[in-house]
Amino acid sequence: MLSVEEALARILAVFSPLAAEQVSVADALGRVLAEDVIARVTQPPVAVSAMDGYAVRAADVAKVPAALQVVGVAPAGGAYDAILEPGQAVRILTGGPVPAGAETIVIQENVEVAGTTIKVLEGAEAGRFIRPAGLDFRSGDVGIAAGRRLGARDVGLAAAMNVPWISVHRRPRVAVLATGNEIVMPGDPLGPNQIVSSNALALMSAIAAWGGEPINLGIAQDTRESLQALAAGAKGADLLVTTGGASVGDHDLVQSALAERGLAVDFWKIAMRPGKPLIFGRLGDTPLLGFPGNPVSSMVCAIIFLRPALDRMLGLEGLAELPVSARLGRDLDSNDGRQDYLRSRVARAPDGELVATPFDVQDSSMLSRLAQADCLVIRPPRAPAAKAGQRVPVILLDAHLGSV
Repeated sequence: MLSVEEALARILAVFSPLAAEQVSVADALGRVLAEDVIARVTQPPVAVSAMDGYAVRAADVAKVPAALQVVGVAPAGGAYDAILEPGQAVRILTGGPVPAGAETIVIQENVEVAGTTIKVLEGAEAGRFIRPAGLDFRSGDVGIAAGRRLGARDVGLAAAMNVPWISVHRRPRVAVLATGNEIVMPGDPLGPNQIVSSNALALMSAIAAWGGEPINLGIAQDTRESLQALAAGAKGADLLVTTGGASVGDHDLVQSALAERGLAVDFWKIAMRPGKPLIFGRLGDTPLLGFPGNPVSSMVCAIIFLRPALDRMLGLEGLAELPVSARLGRDLDSNDGRQDYLRSRVARAPDGELVATPFDVQDSSMLSRLAQADCLVIRPPRAPAAKAGQRVPVILLDAHLGSV
């Protein structure tokens, strides 16, 4: 059996960033940049006021109180076009352009107004409350580097830079095929020996959350003809993911049936739990990941192998879910030769440290435990027994969701 690390390396070696496409900045949330976003304007374009007040010459308010004549107004979106002379002041609002000749802003709280004359009660040194041109960015600056997944802040920055169209990597198209006579879609009539299919829907949801475009190929019956016919729908996809039928039982037909349609298997069986019977190969021009049928096994395999493959196609650098360190919330027995991923709850200790407590029962059929989990505690092969309080690597679940 392959180690998780070797299996992941062999999977990722097959994938590369997909071609770029242009999208509107309004539709760019969650997309991954294929090219740098370059500012097309300077912000602010000219020196502007950071406060409501009066634009004045610094020398005129070096000694206070000082009486000045108000000669105009500079609102945001407007301007006072004349040069400010000694003894003069211009009423200025936040974002208003600083008039030529003005060197500082006296805030309105430090001024007494009498008609067109103001008495400055507290002075301000040169440059006070003035935002210089280009304080935020200048035309030609790289605002957002290629390879970044765009959050709401990035979309706002690109819009401020006057960039209406953005070059992003195309979303990976991932075909999902469930297999098994025993499964039916939610809401369909259940036979006496059937269960509701959850794997395909969970995988498609994960693919969409991770930036891909899921394609539902349906449920293949445990016949060679059914599996071959539905798998043909993956033609043109960037990846085919099957769930169920990955082992070598009488009804586990993924390898044998698809071999008749050109499936070349790179490897199957990984030294991990859950998820040992995982297939990786190529069906014609389409890479294939064959996940086990147990719901937890399928989703853990998706987190460990599918998401990094999607990230590679999206042009993201590094691995999607790098482990972080946490303290164990309970004792653990020694591990066998397979890398274990234990569904666990996470809490924050009074000292701020993460504490991960694995559930007592880790059966791979228990999807409820995965839904309740906050993380996966990683137990390397042959790991010795561990005591509560010992540090362990964990993969935080849903850490990518809700980010802005």
